[in-house]
Formats: sequence, structure tokens, C-alpha cells
Amino acid sequence: MSRPTSRRSRLRRPTVLALGLTGALTLTACGGDADRGGDDAPARSTEAARRGLLTQEAAAKVVDTYERVNNRANAERDEKLLSTVETGQVHEQSRADYQQWETWSKEDRKHYASAFRYTDREYLIPAADSGVTWFAVKARSSADPDQEGALLVFDRAGGSTYRMTMAVYADEAPIPKAAVDEQGLVTPADPSKKVGALAPDQLDEHYEDFFETGGRKKAARTFASTETSKDSVEVYEEGPDDDLKKYATERYFAAEPAHPAVYALELADGSTLALFPTAHTSELMLKPQYLSGFDITPTDDESLYDATERDVVTDEFQGQALAVLDPKGKPRVTAVEYRMVDSR
Repeated sequence: MSRPTSRRSRLRRPTVLALGLTGALTLTACGGDADRGGDDAPARSTEAARRGLLTQEAAAKVVDTYERVNNRANAERDEKLLSTVETGQVHEQSRADYQQWETWSKEDRKHYASAFRYTDREYLIPAADSGVTWFAVKARSSADPDQEGALLVFDRAGGSTYRMTMAVYADEAPIPKAAVDEQGLVTPADPSKKVGALAPDQLDEHYEDFFETGGRKKAARTFASTETSKDSVEVYEEGPDDDLKKYATERYFAAEPAHPAVYALELADGSTLALFPTAHTSELMLKPQYLSGFDITPTDDESLYDATERDVVTDEFQGQALAVLDPKGKPRVTAVEYRMVDSR
């Protein structure tokens, strides 16, 4: 996956759901591998603090390999091939894309399967002795040159090769400038350390309150208002499609991200940039007075997982998000992308 999508809006996607009548609701959004050589190995001398986790040349090879393999895998919907260069939350979304491919329009399939490249790359490489196993890349996609850009993370945790683990496309504003030292290396931030009100690894549980309560319980007073957060509140407020409002209710519940890794780094202005996973389920349920006479017929996408007509349709969404944490203010979430990965 890992490309901007022309299919539908990143946050929300209308579908059709029959109820003995029709109507419905779901959500959406949408996204190297290089052998470790001498340039890629951590420094083993007193110069370790001045050397990067890998060189820019080695990082470029990782991204080049990802492009090549990802493009081939997307064209063939080869999940096994894609897993050689991709893992984590981004791969969770890619698997869903491949599984739901048959329900897409011809235009969407053509766009997704067409080859693309990452341009205008800026490699964000930590020091070799930083204790992290990842590097990031700011880039644009040739598939959408007018887009604000993407932040990509490649991690080799638990393995000998780097694989993409997260990829979020900026919706509201360009990705901010990272702080760099005299060698041009970035400084990773501790995901468990608070920056202002929250630590990066606390963002998901608080952000999901926008879907659960419209932000009234905690999110509205915890986060700065952004276009992204407003869109999330809108999803909560809209509820079922008009044809279903009389017959069913819809609620959202925070869920555990499939892959909990959080990535954070320091910014030039003293803030912290975080890429974090997030997840929720949506529950579309018939109102009590209609339980005996109606069933909900799943959408085409939902039917791929469970085609049974039922009183309650529960969809699981796995997401990725981008946030800036200000030590003197509220965190700002400026991009979030979800995929439905299961329905029951």
C-alpha cells in the first residue's frame, strides 16, 4: 500500500447496507528492504555518537527497494511478497486493501495498482547510539504531487532488514522540520515521556474519545482543535445514514491497535512529532422495537468477512495518525488514516 488514495476520503467512506431496506456507514483512509552492509552497521567506536544508524545512501536503497517491491505487490495483490518489505500498522491496512480489492471500482483498482515513486525525500536518521532501530523519511508521492507529503517509518526491530511500519500522508499542513545536530542527525523522543499533557504512547486512547463521545469526555479539552479532529467528531455526530436512522443506532468503541509501536522525534521548535497507531470498532445495532422484524444486511466490504444478516454489525478499524505535541500547549493531531480490517 503506502500511497495516497483517490478512492475515498481518508476518514470516512459511505457504503450501502440493506435492512429489508438499504443504507449504511463505514470508515476509511489510506499508504525497504536493504541488506545490512558496512554503511548500515551501527558504529563500534568512540565515534558512535557522531555516526548515523545508517548512511543516507543506505537509507535510499531501503526506500528504493520498498518502492519496487510494493509496486509489484500492489499490482498482483501479493501479500506474502509485500510482507518482505512492510510490517506493522501500515501492513495491517495493506492486507485489508488487498482483501477488499474485488469490491472496488475499475478506477480505484487502476490507481492503486499503478506504479509510483517517492520524490523530494528527506532522510531523518538517528545516531547509531540512540537506542532506536528505525529511521524516517519525509517524501512526496508521484501519485499525488499536490499532496502535502508523507512521513514514512522503516524499522528493523527483531530482524536484519528494514521494513516500512508506518506511513501517514499529511492532510492539513506540511510535516514540520525536525531538530538536527551538527552531523545532521535527528533525535528520537521517548514515546512514554510526557510532552505537555500527554506522552506519545497515550495519544490513541485519548483521541478515540472523539469517536466514542464526540470528544465530550476528554478529547475536546485534551487536544487542540484541528480539521482532522473536527472530521472525527463529525463521524460521531452523523450516526447511521438517513435511511437507517429510524431503525438503528451506531456507536464507536476504542480498540487496541494491532501493532502498538509509537515513533517520536524532536522538532526544531522544541515540540515533538509522533506517529502513533490507533483503532476503534463501530457497532451498528437495530433499535429494540425492530429486532424481531428486521435484519441488517452487510455491505459488500463487510460481507467479505461475514455475509450473515444480523441484528448488529460490528466493524473493526485500524489506523495510523500524526501528531505534534507542544510542551506548552495541547497536542495537535493533523492526519489520521483508518482501514476496516474486519466485520462480524
